[in-house]
Amino acid sequence: MDIPPPSGPYAPPPQGQTGQQPGAPWVPPHGQVPYRQVPYRQWPGPYSPYSRPPVNGFAIASLVLGILCFVPAVGLVLGLVAFAQIKRKGERGKGLAIAGSILSVVGVLLLVLGVVTGGASAFMEGFREAARESRQGAGAFPVDKGGCFDAPDGKLDSMKYAFQVANVPCSGRHDGEVFAEFRVNHTRFPGEDAIAGLAETRCTDLQDDYVMDSWLDPGDAEIYFFMPDRATWRQGDRHVTCIFAAADREHPLKGSLRRDASTLDAHQLAYVKADRAFDKAYATAPEDELVENDLDGHKKWAARVDKGLAEQARQLRAHDWPAASRAHIDALVAEIGEGRKEWRKAAAASDADGFNEHQVAGVQRLGDKSAVAARKSLGLAVTSPRDATPEDGPESGLDEDHGGGGDAAV
Repeated sequence: MDIPPPSGPYAPPPQGQTGQQPGAPWVPPHGQVPYRQVPYRQWPGPYSPYSRPPVNGFAIASLVLGILCFVPAVGLVLGLVAFAQIKRKGERGKGLAIAGSILSVVGVLLLVLGVVTGGASAFMEGFREAARESRQGAGAFPVDKGGCFDAPDGKLDSMKYAFQVANVPCSGRHDGEVFAEFRVNHTRFPGEDAIAGLAETRCTDLQDDYVMDSWLDPGDAEIYFFMPDRATWRQGDRHVTCIFAAADREHPLKGSLRRDASTLDAHQLAYVKADRAFDKAYATAPEDELVENDLDGHKKWAARVDKGLAEQARQLRAHDWPAASRAHIDALVAEIGEGRKEWRKAAAASDADGFNEHQVAGVQRLGDKSAVAARKSLGLAVTSPRDATPEDGPESGLDEDHGGGGDAAV
């Protein structure tokens, strides 16, 4: 195809000036390139074959959630949003949005059906059971807080692995009752002695949150614990389980020791919380029981008991008691006021004899007599832990001599 001669600055000179023959095609001088103007073509638009519209992200999310079915309502909402955006922006993904919406509607119907028929509860129970089994495989204890179990041959000392225990109802006889659990927050295995020391301290502290009523008779229950060893630690077990067990293996536990917000009504809970305000102070007596050896320490203890009694009385006055208990509570508050006088005198005593005189009188006026009637009206235990030895210092509601617990739990 012949190229027409250019015009403008590149136009050929008049004929006769180039030495070329008239009528011959024009040839540019050496070093010049012929130029032809090409019409400008715009880049293809956003929806041309060279640039397809994007797939709507909400449509993709709707399909994914519809398939997975664990949040079907969200998948349906995302599908509706995708329809609106696709129509407005011209994006792709309408089929994905339709499929996701349909699957989400099916998921919603299945969820409603599961709730109505109890299938959802069965699913969650199965999930929890699977979680317990997976933890058991890692060496952790398979009984939850508040659960009771039997150990092999009734001996916790010989219990080496978690799978050896059998869940049993707490209402009947059982070897142990789980009352707490906590996680050991160490990046590396600290050693069995270190975990045993931590377990003994924490389990002793946590027992009061499970057995809030200090008047509950625990029989001969002791504290044991089940803890990870080096092998189960490598498998991911970091949990220590705190256990009540019978000290006498010939006489196992019977009935649950649990007395907390899950088992007490509002009035019972208010009462035992008021009691605990005093119990915490009363339990801080000096280690040396001889007043002569630590008169100052015992006087400070008497001052703490006085404050504990004041807080107990304040909480008792603040609660709205049922009519059947109100007169008994008023009598108890009055008796606590008389007892505080003796504890204040003990805190100000100048010698051991004076302290002992007012301390014994203070113990006898702790309100136990009125407390029995108040507790009976509320349906609580009525045997005071101080009945046996009123002249002695504070006693724990549970046997804390649990040195064998670590051996049983390793």
